[in-house]
Amino acid sequence: MTGLVRLKEHYRRRFKTGALDDLISSLSGDSVVREVHTCVFWTAVLSKHCGLASTFHEPHPYHRPVKNAGSLTGLSALELAQYARSDNVLEASIGMAAINSLIDIDEARCVGENALDVLALKGRGKNIAIVGRFPWIPKLRAVARTLWVIERSPQEGELPAEAAEEVLPQADVVGITGTSFVNHTVDRLLDLSKNSFVVIVGPTTPLLPVLFDYGVDILAGVKVVEPDKTIRSISHGAIFSQVEGVRLVTM
Repeated sequence: MTGLVRLKEHYRRRFKTGALDDLISSLSGDSVVREVHTCVFWTAVLSKHCGLASTFHEPHPYHRPVKNAGSLTGLSALELAQYARSDNVLEASIGMAAINSLIDIDEARCVGENALDVLALKGRGKNIAIVGRFPWIPKLRAVARTLWVIERSPQEGELPAEAAEEVLPQADVVGITGTSFVNHTVDRLLDLSKNSFVVIVGPTTPLLPVLFDYGVDILAGVKVVEPDKTIRSISHGAIFSQVEGVRLVTM
């Protein structure tokens, strides 16, 4: 049994999700993993391209080790992409960055608007639900009839994660953080949003058209155009507004 097959079976036994399975299956080609950087806010994997994902952590003191930590470079990116199936969210962060490192973004399908432009246009005067916390939410609140914000650790004015079951079916427009692939909530969130206009947004978002088969209308992520700058800035603790060497991409 090859290393790739062993990893597939290891993570399939632990977790299986339709959208994620199709993402991995739709990746074309492979490349050797040259660098892995798991930083405080962002994880980067350098293979064919440089892929980013949000770094998720389990609460202290329950941290679980990353499988084969210290020996991830030299794996194939497809092997490392299997980590995205893991229920260890730090491994899943690495896996999503590996997936993004293999994506040849189809620039011909990309448009000039960013996620805020699309959500504001489609949601003006309507019910908008956002899964995740984003800095542009106050601008959406100004144009929406109703705006719900759903967060794992809600702050004032936000709703807890379990509110998605009630709120998303009421929304005309839904924005879902790309980190829903890391915590494996994406399939349920998409099912709850099946009658809505859906945007998956954020640097973790995999820019692969296969997601349109799941009822997604817009993918809004990033392309790393200067990997050295990006890796340096995330290694220095940059939040996304400080990350250099990236370009917003909307498909």
